[in-house]
Amino acid sequence: MEFKRKQRAVVPPDITPLIDVVFLLLIFFMLSTTFIINPGININLPKSSAEEIKMEKQKVIVTISKDGEIYVEDKKIDMNILRVILNDMVKTSKESTVIISADEDTSHGIVVSVMDMAKLSGVTRLAIETEPK
Repeated sequence: MEFKRKQRAVVPPDITPLIDVVFLLLIFFMLSTTFIINPGININLPKSSAEEIKMEKQKVIVTISKDGEIYVEDKKIDMNILRVILNDMVKTSKESTVIISADEDTSHGIVVSVMDMAKLSGVTRLAIETEPK
């Protein structure tokens, strides 16, 4: 006696959970990348048409706010501490770069003082951060 076998319907896999995970990852990466640009210190960089320089492995970004406050890695410092940081950087690598990121309304004298401090510490590579025009 032969029995008839029932035909099974082909059911495609449910991809709803996969879509949910992809959207959650997309939202996570969109939110996390917006906070990386300028964390902490609010400055308006001056505009320039100069070319972009290559970033070195050993670098220190010195940020100068509109009020003349000096920051290194989002920590407020004074000129004496800046001198120590730059001296230590030069001791570890002679090819290190100091990047000055100053607000466009910052006093010119403070920027020049930071540049002099870098030169006295033995820094040979100095750059000023700007925004493209």
